[in-house]
Amino acid sequence: MQKRFLIVDDMHQSICVLLAEAGIEAHYEPHISRPELLKIIKNYEGLLIRSKTDVDRELIDAATNLEVIGRAGAGLDKIDVQYVESKGIEILNAPEGNRDALAEHAMGLLLSMLNNIVKADAEVRNWIWDREGNRGDELSDKTIGIIGYGYMGQAFVQRLRAFDCRVLVYDKYKKGFGTKNVEEVSLSKLYDKADILSLHVPLNEETRAWIDKEFIMNFRKNIYLLNTARGEILPTKDLLDLLDSGKVKGAALDVLDKEKFDKLTEEERNQFMDLFSRKNIVFSPHVGGWTFASYKRINEVLVGKIASYYHIEKEG
Repeated sequence: MQKRFLIVDDMHQSICVLLAEAGIEAHYEPHISRPELLKIIKNYEGLLIRSKTDVDRELIDAATNLEVIGRAGAGLDKIDVQYVESKGIEILNAPEGNRDALAEHAMGLLLSMLNNIVKADAEVRNWIWDREGNRGDELSDKTIGIIGYGYMGQAFVQRLRAFDCRVLVYDKYKKGFGTKNVEEVSLSKLYDKADILSLHVPLNEETRAWIDKEFIMNFRKNIYLLNTARGEILPTKDLLDLLDSGKVKGAALDVLDKEKFDKLTEEERNQFMDLFSRKNIVFSPHVGGWTFASYKRINEVLVGKIASYYHIEKEG
């Protein structure tokens, strides 16, 4: 019997063709309402999401025939992973599809921050020619501390090698990955040596608000901070305090702890107004890993995993 997959978020147009080539019937419904989704999900063996749909207990309980949930991207924070797995449903994601895009974007943010590129650009456009005020920092004499050595962290480290900087990596769940180019370290050594901190961890209950004021104050040096992971890992209020104290010398942020600006409280809006006024911060709107190439590549990786999953099932 042919498997039926429901796609409920916007995805590259290749997704239906790729699924059909894998022998899967695809129904593309990116604008489906939550009530309609709950009503029809029982008719599908597969569900594909990107970043809009919450896969919670209510949805899983309605999905009585669901076998596979595919996430077109890396993070699984939209999925109640523990409950899904308790129902025997396979979760597949595609970090291989956008790791290169993320790594390149992270490098762009880092270099922009260290060399005041965004600030300098704005000044020149306003007829300000301030060379001394835009003197940059070089990567080659810096120690980069990285937390998280999954697909994204590894791809970022690969780009850093060209700059001859020292790279320290801490990963709570991985051991034995150190090489001559990458030092596997404890948090205490990271605190002691790092000039720059880059975050590459998933969002879960363990990492939510983990990189707070108390965490950053453990660093011996004043540091630069780069976050291309998830905004909820780094509370805005704490970051403002760290910037005020000088403990964080500058930040490059692709993500924020609240990204739906129309739903901000007055306090949150005031915090962001303060953050946005800072000239030592570089922002981008959660587009790390989001390129024209990665948009399509994610589909290819995800459908490849889906095809492999069902091939294994058939043989077993």
